[in-house]
Amino acid sequence: MSEAGELSVAQALALARQLGVERGDAQTWLAHVTGQGRAWLITHDDAPLPARAAQGLQRLAAGEPLAHLTGWQSFHGLDLQVTPDTLIPRPDTETLVDWALELLADLPGQPRVVDLGTGSGAIALAIKAACPRAEVCAVDLSAAALAVARGNGRRLDLTVEWLAGSWFQPLTGRRFDLIVSNPPYIAGDDPHLPALRHEPRGALTPEGDGLADLRHLVAQAPSHLAPGGWLLMEHGWDQGQPVRQLLGETYQQVQTRQDLGLRDRVTGGRR
Repeated sequence: MSEAGELSVAQALALARQLGVERGDAQTWLAHVTGQGRAWLITHDDAPLPARAAQGLQRLAAGEPLAHLTGWQSFHGLDLQVTPDTLIPRPDTETLVDWALELLADLPGQPRVVDLGTGSGAIALAIKAACPRAEVCAVDLSAAALAVARGNGRRLDLTVEWLAGSWFQPLTGRRFDLIVSNPPYIAGDDPHLPALRHEPRGALTPEGDGLADLRHLVAQAPSHLAPGGWLLMEHGWDQGQPVRQLLGETYQQVQTRQDLGLRDRVTGGRR
C-alpha cells in the first residue's frame, strides 16, 4: 500500500477475488477509476488507487450493477449514460434492434419508427444511428428516464423525438411503419427480481404473470400501425409461445427471434 493506505492495483484485484467480484468487472471498474485501459493495469500493478476503488468493489460484491458505478453502458456500438432511473441495456436486446434494422432496410424513404418504454433511449438511438433516414420517436412514462434518454441523444448527436406518456397515449392519430418495445415482462413473483433491486421495478415487471404490458401493446398497436407495419416486442425466455398466440389473433407473419443464448427473446408480427 501507499503511505496514504490506498490499495495497489494488484491488491485491489486480489480483494475483488476474495469478494467474489468477476475479474472482468473489477478490471473495468479499476480502469474507470484510473482513467486508464486494462493494459495499463497489467503493467502498473503496484500503482496506488484512490479509496473509492475499494468502495466500488464492495458495492459490486453487494450486487450493485457495474453500469451504475461507472454511469455508462455499451449497447449496439453506442456508449450510453445510465442511472438508477433507467433499465440497464442488455446485449440480448440487440436482437430486437437487429431485426428492426432488417425490416427498415426494405422500406423506402423515411420510415416512421416508435420505441415504447424507451428508458435510456438505447433502442431508439441504436436504430437512428444505424438508419439515419428513419424518423424515430420514443415514449416513456418516467420523466427521469426521458431526461437520461434526451441527454444521450444530445451527446450522440442523434435526432429522436422524445415524448412523455404511457405507451400510445401521446401518439393519438399517428401511425408508424415499425413499433418496437422492450416492456416490463418479468412475473411479479419471479425469484430473480430481488437480484435486480437496483433497477426500477416498474421497468422490470408489470406484476402478475408478466404479460399485462405485452397484451396491451398487442391490442393497441394495430390502430397505430401503417398498412404492412410491424410490431416487435422483447419478452422473457419462456414467453415466446404465449406472445405468438397473442399476435396470431390479429397479425400475420408472426415469428420469434432468439437471443445470444439461443432463447426466445423477441416476437413480432405484421399488420
